[in-house]
Amino acid sequence: MTSSAARPPARGGDTRRTRDGIPWVDTMIVGIWPDAAATRAVRGAAGLRRMTLGIAVLVIAQMSVGMIVNLYVTVPVHHPGAQPANYFDGSLHSVAWAIGHGAPALAIHTSLGLAVAAIAIWVAIRAVRLRSGGVAFASVLAAALVIGAGFNGASFVDFNHNVSSLLMALLALGALSCYLVALYLLPAHR
Repeated sequence: MTSSAARPPARGGDTRRTRDGIPWVDTMIVGIWPDAAATRAVRGAAGLRRMTLGIAVLVIAQMSVGMIVNLYVTVPVHHPGAQPANYFDGSLHSVAWAIGHGAPALAIHTSLGLAVAAIAIWVAIRAVRLRSGGVAFASVLAAALVIGAGFNGASFVDFNHNVSSLLMALLALGALSCYLVALYLLPAHR
């Protein structure tokens, strides 16, 4: 252990000893030694890597089911929530109709989309909590793109405009790209 007399005092003028150059007060605040904190950070990054890979695979699965829906399912023009005056109210009814009464592929696509959106938000929160910089940015951007894809999916079921389907697919590709960037930026598995 070295004395902190040779270096400026830690937070609040604390002149207590240091361990490995890290002020004692910092380790006391987090309640663990710096080695344990580093181990916890590595475990956190490994968990985030698994979550990011999982959500990337889910986005690919979602896009695959979306292609099946695009090719083989016709969404009726008249269903609960179609052509709504209030977008959010109509979309809620359309999503409920798609899950409960739509074709099986449409029900799977809609349900999986809701799950992907929830998991994308969870991954973004985890990345931000780990203070992982570029990974956090990529994860938050990916979550925003997933949510945007979901809104365009609801819009497609509401209004049956092909541009909504195209935007949904492009936003999902953007989210997948962000997750791949996040995987690249995460530290290598040891």
